[in-house]
Amino acid sequence: MDNPRVLLTIALSFLVLLIWQAWMQDYGPKPETVPTVEQSATGAADTPVARLEEDLPTAPVDQPATTQQEPVAVQIPEGQQVEVITDLFHVVIDTQGGDLRQADLLQYPATDEEGSPPFRLLEQNSRQIFISQSGMRAGTGAEPTHHATFTVDRNRFELDADADVVEVPLYWNNDNGVEVFKVYRFRRGSYVVELEYRVRNSSDELWKGRPYYQLQRTPLQNESRLLYTYTGGVLYSPEEKYEKISFDDMQDVNLDREVKDGWAAMIQHYFLAAWAPPAGEVDRYYTRALPGQRHVIGVLVPSLNVEPGSEEIRTARLYVGPKLQHVMEKVAPGLELTVDYGKLTFLAEPIFWLLEKIYGWVGNWGWAIILLTILIKAVFFKLSETSYKSMANMRKLAPRLQALKERYGDDKQKLNQAMMEMYKKEKVNPLGGCLPVLVQIPVFIALYWVLLESVEMRQAPFMLWIQNLSAPDPYFILPLIMGVTMLIQQKLNPAPLDPIQAKVMMILPIVFTVFFAFFPSGLVLYWVVNNSLSIAQQYVITKRVEAES
Repeated sequence: MDNPRVLLTIALSFLVLLIWQAWMQDYGPKPETVPTVEQSATGAADTPVARLEEDLPTAPVDQPATTQQEPVAVQIPEGQQVEVITDLFHVVIDTQGGDLRQADLLQYPATDEEGSPPFRLLEQNSRQIFISQSGMRAGTGAEPTHHATFTVDRNRFELDADADVVEVPLYWNNDNGVEVFKVYRFRRGSYVVELEYRVRNSSDELWKGRPYYQLQRTPLQNESRLLYTYTGGVLYSPEEKYEKISFDDMQDVNLDREVKDGWAAMIQHYFLAAWAPPAGEVDRYYTRALPGQRHVIGVLVPSLNVEPGSEEIRTARLYVGPKLQHVMEKVAPGLELTVDYGKLTFLAEPIFWLLEKIYGWVGNWGWAIILLTILIKAVFFKLSETSYKSMANMRKLAPRLQALKERYGDDKQKLNQAMMEMYKKEKVNPLGGCLPVLVQIPVFIALYWVLLESVEMRQAPFMLWIQNLSAPDPYFILPLIMGVTMLIQQKLNPAPLDPIQAKVMMILPIVFTVFFAFFPSGLVLYWVVNNSLSIAQQYVITKRVEAES
């Protein structure tokens, strides 16, 4: 190998490839999306109305999904709107099925601009559908499904200042003596919404109803992030753990799977909604692909058998909120896995733990990133020292290597033989400068996912002009500083003998500067600090090696 830096070139090129894939995710060809639907003069949307039966769970469902996914908007029937205000939520419940049609997260602004409205996770409009549905299948007669009409005694509920719980009771009956109370329970400080079905049978016959809980949504609209994050369905089982079920998967085949102690969710960057049925029972999980690019993932739980003159209760929990690991792990087993660190989770989890601990001490995520970078650099100090010593020795040999190249010209065999003899004589390992750097790359990638996936970083301020570590630097100052640090490192490294390789190495700082201009400033901050520390260490070691010669 004519230059040990070629391996580093390969590694950096791999990172560039990852960046390019992220770029194409945002700026490449897009699938067709649900268009905005103009309202008619009467106020009704001029759009097809969803068929009542198409999004109900049925058996069996394990068959190919044949629904045409045409980019057309679909109007879901609406009833009376019921508002619920808590310390964390502004929720809208529709009496048509008792569905959650809107959920605003009051602690999370939609943007980092002053006066921004809260982030809306659940919503139903002409451009976007993401709603929570639930009901009961009775098999015969009238059913309290999410298409049934419920009644409520008022249209606004609010958590009182001195209360910890607010309940929203909805009512349905089948005119044959069966009454169903659908009660939503919101608790102070909790993103868990409890749903209780209470069935009272005043008839003279056994009544059976099978509860189901599902999430319905369209692909996320107006994704402007450069960096790709998964949006779609997730299924958890003790056997498979965290399993992504994408919208494409739902279109290919209808899922039908029995799972004990599982949950189903729809996730996106930073946020999710997840249904968790009671533990200890075997439930049936399913998916649907519906017209208008709508997708459903849900769970059908065992039947509720209500004897004449008796009452039965069935509960479930719906998590609607941010991906806070310490919160989600208490809601359901494995729910914290929705913070997806990918293949390097085993590295990312301790990195996030340490980052969170540092934040608890300094109270600023920017300074936490800086201190974490210093600690990581300290861990790899001896490894980096070996790398920089090797680079310094190679730099010292550069004039002699150039002389060899001029002597042997295009005779690669003799040139490589002469170079190997020189490395052996001078006790220099040409790979010593690259391998330690390659070892550190998984740590960087793990940190990349930590900074990308952690909702704690969302809109987190640092200082001066950096007031959102999850957004790009508005003035491109950090990316420019990073580019400068990479150029300085190039000057400290031995010059490649191959002119083409030399040009590639000089272009890389420019390429990285351009791409990192669109990266979260928290990630760029890490790279700037890491490069700065590396420059200081490498400079001292290079001068020491040169002084010894």
